[in-house]
Amino acid sequence: MRRLRDAAEHHQVVLYVAAIMAGAVVGLAAPSAAPALEAAITPVLGLLLFVTFLGVPFSHIGRALRDLRFVGSIVIANFVFVPVLVFCLSRFVAHEPALFVGVLLVLLAPCVDYVIVFAGLAGGSRDRLLAATPLLMVLQIALLPLLLWWTAGSDVVAAFEVRPFVAAFVTLIALPLAAAAATQLLARRVPPARRVTEGAPATMVPLMMLTLGIVVASQVSAVSASLLMLVSVVPLFAVFPLVAAPTGAWVARLAGVDTPGRRAAAFSAATRNSLVILPLALALPAPYALAPLVVVTQTLVELIAMVVMVSLVPRFIRDRPGTAYRS
Repeated sequence: MRRLRDAAEHHQVVLYVAAIMAGAVVGLAAPSAAPALEAAITPVLGLLLFVTFLGVPFSHIGRALRDLRFVGSIVIANFVFVPVLVFCLSRFVAHEPALFVGVLLVLLAPCVDYVIVFAGLAGGSRDRLLAATPLLMVLQIALLPLLLWWTAGSDVVAAFEVRPFVAAFVTLIALPLAAAAATQLLARRVPPARRVTEGAPATMVPLMMLTLGIVVASQVSAVSASLLMLVSVVPLFAVFPLVAAPTGAWVARLAGVDTPGRRAAAFSAATRNSLVILPLALALPAPYALAPLVVVTQTLVELIAMVVMVSLVPRFIRDRPGTAYRS
């Protein structure tokens, strides 16, 4: 079992690419399965996050949240620098309202779920990202209307509801987090809980592959059906992480954050909240019917970008002398 785990972790990037390709094949071959696959995204992602949270020592979270340099750097990167980048990129599709709103909606919201997984795979600080998750979620709920008003106007803001945001936070963050904390607590005295805690790391790569495959399989058919309209946003979504990731790392470096923190900041700035944003996009009125597919397109582009970043970020963001904190 240990050998299989080590082999999976060593070849994880190849396995993730294979999962994305397999999901695309399944989704295109059986488009009628898309609704069932889409319904499976939330429970599978919740399980993945439960395993991720289970690997984070909760005793370290208080210390992580007190790291004001890291928390401040990801807040500034996500809510100061990224909105400016999004404003610039969105101008290229401003003539198409549905594309325009979809781009703004997905790129203005920082990820609070699988970013923790990818950042951890690249040697980033999972505990500090986990500690900052509630803050990032609250800030984007509060600031998204203001940012949308700044970039798109008051008419777009009036079309949104906050309820799907809250429901996604409870389902994807609060419940897996509470379950992981309870399991860690019980592991000290209850053997089954201890076995779950000890065996969880071996399931990380398979669960990530399953999540990637299901997300792609559930959405690729809808995206391909509107490909001619959606192709114009693909370059924007490809450029975004190329600029956002170095920006996040640069802000963290200016703040004096260590290597794991700078890697985490790069992922936080580059990764968007597409799986949580999707219910908001689906609730938009008819003139914005294409916006959910824009969000899904961003997800597909981002998944590829994240797999690449897992390989590249450790090479470009390395240890510097004088950093004391290690996650």
